Amino acid sequence: MLDDFLWRAALAGVAVALASGPLGCFVVWRRMAYFGDATAHAAILGVALSLGFSISVFIGVLLAALAMAFLILSLSGRMFAIDTLLGVVSHGALALGLVAVTFIPGVRVDLAAYLFGDILAVGRLDLLIIGAGCLAILVVLWFRWERLLLFTLNADLAAARGVDTRRENMILTIMLAVLVAVAI
Repeated sequence: MLDDFLWRAALAGVAVALASGPLGCFVVWRRMAYFGDATAHAAILGVALSLGFSISVFIGVLLAALAMAFLILSLSGRMFAIDTLLGVVSHGALALGLVAVTFIPGVRVDLAAYLFGDILAVGRLDLLIIGAGCLAILVVLWFRWERLLLFTLNADLAAARGVDTRRENMILTIMLAVLVAVAI
């Protein structure tokens, strides 16, 4: 009854929603609500790099999202607030991506399609990538829920109970970056 593209769009939306729900709890509890938006803006740099080097857009976006996540991890807790870091890094990466796209010879791309997306354009390979990424995130959450929750609620208590808070912070940040890259 329904066309194939509608099934793919529905499955992709459900997969992203299933992974976003529990992961979103940690985002809200840790006051990192701007992280997803910042990573999505930084993904434009990944799109530009993937077009420039003729690699998969997903790989470029994933690399840009992970690079941003590691940059934020390495700089957070020093002399800048997390919101300041997210704003500077995301807008800097967005600006670099927009400038880089203009210098790629022979490439004219509709950046609005990458900024806003089109869930009805999800192909079979896209659906496989979305499903695998979201499943991996859910599996990691399943096994690390207690440690992530304890770390989120009270980092000092988590450290006293033997939880490696740096590792949990890194795992959470990587999962967020992967989810944003998969969803784009």
